Amino acid sequence: MHSYGVSAPLTPPCPLPQELKPKSLDVRQEELGAMVDKEMAATSAAIEDAVRRIEDMMNQARHASSGVKLEVNERILNSCTDLMKAIRLLVTTSTSLQKEIVESGRGAATQQEFYAKNSRWTEGLISASKAVGWGATQLVESADRVVLHTGKYEELIVCSHEIAASTAQLVAASKVKADKHSPHLSRLQECSRTVNEMAASVVASTKSGQEQIEERDTMDFSGLSLIKLKKQEMETQVRVLELEKTLEAERMRLGELRKQHYVLAGAVGTPSEEDPGRPSAAARSGASKKPPLAQKPSVAPRQDHQLDKKDGVYPAQLVNY
Repeated sequence: MHSYGVSAPLTPPCPLPQELKPKSLDVRQEELGAMVDKEMAATSAAIEDAVRRIEDMMNQARHASSGVKLEVNERILNSCTDLMKAIRLLVTTSTSLQKEIVESGRGAATQQEFYAKNSRWTEGLISASKAVGWGATQLVESADRVVLHTGKYEELIVCSHEIAASTAQLVAASKVKADKHSPHLSRLQECSRTVNEMAASVVASTKSGQEQIEERDTMDFSGLSLIKLKKQEMETQVRVLELEKTLEAERMRLGELRKQHYVLAGAVGTPSEEDPGRPSAAARSGASKKPPLAQKPSVAPRQDHQLDKKDGVYPAQLVNY
């Protein structure tokens, strides 16, 4: 029961009238509308910064590396640049589509009211935009570590997949309320396909570069002095001797493993493969003469005509050697 005293102004079950809503809700509406624009702007800024950082890394790589490493670094950074440019165009197109959605769907309401009314959609846009900006930053940092040889190629591949997934999330959030005949939506879908292609290009260039470095890094002697070349020559000779010794030991180990395998295989051979009354292959190869009589079974053998059908399993065990 409700108390009608002065000290119990309980909330009624019906919704509050507009004039009685807490001001925090109005602030939240304004925040939602402002946060969309703020996050999209922050994402665009992060991508622009990523493009600039990649260009700086390219210039540093040209001064700090040469030969195969320079070729690999340039190919990876060029693919990262193409990916960032594709994402930048996608974000711009997504922003245009969002404005179109708001203008066509808000009616007499303000932009902030439209975002507040569609809060779940708005929060999806904000989350997707943040993910794209974060992915762009992570991709650049991974590329920087790869160029400086302080990171792993696999990190760059993972970041490429992650940023492709983030842009797909942004596209899905942007087009959920869009008119299917909107030209902005068509351009956004085309941008999404381009981003996927560029992300795949980053992965391909990273994998090929990794293979090229691993295969040819030891064969790139450019920049080595005569003393360093001689030192590496001696170190390589030592390594060859160590590998040859290891190879010989492993060959002996392989031979012993095979011999033991043959012994065990002979001991557990099936009747169809080998007569169980006969010695194993290893035993026959180890001794050419017949075993002594003491090794024969103590059970006296019977003549063949004395065996009946109940003795089916015994004749095979009473074979004379």
